[in-house]
Amino acid sequence: MDTAKLASTRTAYGETLRELGAENPDIVVLDADLSSSTQTCIFAKEFPERFFNIGIAEQNLVGTAAGLAAYGKIPFISTFAVFATGRAWEPIRQSLCIPRLPVKIVATHGGVTVGPDGGSHQMTEDFSIMRSLPNMSVFCPADANETRAMIRAVANYNNGPCYIRLSRVSFPEIYDSTHKFIPGKSDQLADGKNLAIIAVGYMVHSALEAAARLKNDGISARVINMSSLKPLDNNAILKAAEDTGAILTVEEHQIIGGLGSATAQLLAENLPTPMKIMGVKDIFGLSGEPFELLKMHGLDADQIVKEAKELLKKK
Repeated sequence: MDTAKLASTRTAYGETLRELGAENPDIVVLDADLSSSTQTCIFAKEFPERFFNIGIAEQNLVGTAAGLAAYGKIPFISTFAVFATGRAWEPIRQSLCIPRLPVKIVATHGGVTVGPDGGSHQMTEDFSIMRSLPNMSVFCPADANETRAMIRAVANYNNGPCYIRLSRVSFPEIYDSTHKFIPGKSDQLADGKNLAIIAVGYMVHSALEAAARLKNDGISARVINMSSLKPLDNNAILKAAEDTGAILTVEEHQIIGGLGSATAQLLAENLPTPMKIMGVKDIFGLSGEPFELLKMHGLDADQIVKEAKELLKKK
């Protein structure tokens, strides 16, 4: 992993949309007046006749996409995560999930790394909101190359609507351009026998950094990128629990309703295992620099190392 090389997940999204648009004339893109931020502007420049700026009207954004999907188009819709899952929740439920229409909701600016925009724009409840909807799939890539693979995968994904969370900040590259994303499958990035760290989004990079530090202390940590939150890779989680006897989850999301909650429910029903859920602790965000906010919320490699060592005491 080249920690010095950073790449934007939202730029990777826009570039992949442009590639897909050239390959498939049924792909259409809709945005809620934020295309320069979501990077759907890359598609719009190339295919203006298949790009629709709905304006600051997120419910209409979803309704229009539903109509296009019902007539055989492949709609990708984008806005900030706080608007996509907040303002548009009811039409997502009624118009996408109940009829199981294959609309791709790709929301940018998720998590606390939205930074200076503050708590009003730092969406940390989106995994929970979207996971709770029947027929909705939920994904979150670990870097730009996984974003590309994920967008390509969901373009052909017809198992109902899906929600993809992207970030405002650039990510360290973990994968190369050959990476493949399969809905419902995780990716083990490091093996370990003492505990497993299961992470999503930017936290995958932090988990790898923490695992390297733990190794220097004689602790062997498995690292799993759980970029598919729903469907969840149950087999990988249960195997990690059986092999290591301790599970630590890390997410840039509330500790309620996200990756940690999904993992805990699975383990409680099948294989009770000592675990720790790391995330935003039931509070709203503050304005600040992205990585200072991660540190404030205890979402950095230093805190992962500390929590991992505390967790091992419970085995």
